[in-house]
Amino acid sequence: GMAAINNSLERQEAKEKISADDRMTTLERIRTTTDLAPFAEVDLAVEAVVERLDVKNKIFADLENLCRDDAILASNTSSIVLTKIAGALERPDRVIGMHFFNPVPMMKLVEVIRALQTSDEVCAATEEVCRKLGKTPVTMKDSYGFVGNRILLPMINEAVYCLAEGLASAEDIDNVMKLGMAHPMGPLALADLIGLDTCLHVMEVLHEGFGDPKFRPSPLLKQMVDAGYLGRKTGRGFHDYGGQ
Repeated sequence: GMAAINNSLERQEAKEKISADDRMTTLERIRTTTDLAPFAEVDLAVEAVVERLDVKNKIFADLENLCRDDAILASNTSSIVLTKIAGALERPDRVIGMHFFNPVPMMKLVEVIRALQTSDEVCAATEEVCRKLGKTPVTMKDSYGFVGNRILLPMINEAVYCLAEGLASAEDIDNVMKLGMAHPMGPLALADLIGLDTCLHVMEVLHEGFGDPKFRPSPLLKQMVDAGYLGRKTGRGFHDYGGQ
């Protein structure tokens, strides 16, 4: 984790967005642990574990038992409804969503998602934290996929359907969206960056949550995940990354 953070900071330093001193002081402010005990006195805990409700529920239960009663318990989930997470706790009003967008150092947006139980105080405090981080909070009601992924992932899924139907190559499909719609990255390349397993999981959450066939994951997306072709992190997805 620290190596990944350092690599990100080194890229910003190389682009002269931060200085070497900025990089070092940032690293010095970060503490790592595999024990939740240091969270006992935090004002805000942000969970960013795998997108599985059972895993998140365990983390939140442990945090609730450990953290102060006035601590805010936030989730970086990109698709799971916060009301379910909050509903399993004794203090559900302290739960909120803080969905950061990748790459986090560059993207200004944070979706702030209010569970049905979230208090006004917690929402206001979370919005202020986002602004102090230099981010722009967009606050919304709780729903599967929220706003960003409810729009983005079906678009990616439709691009996979276009590829499966042989309408065009992966490169050409991406070029249509880049050159025709001014997207900085094509949907299939973006899927590779996100991770095809993550894309599939979000589509499954949308499909199951809404019960609407328009969210049915493409069979090709499922097949790619079954094959282990998950995108950049495995060196191969809809595009080939040379094993990198």
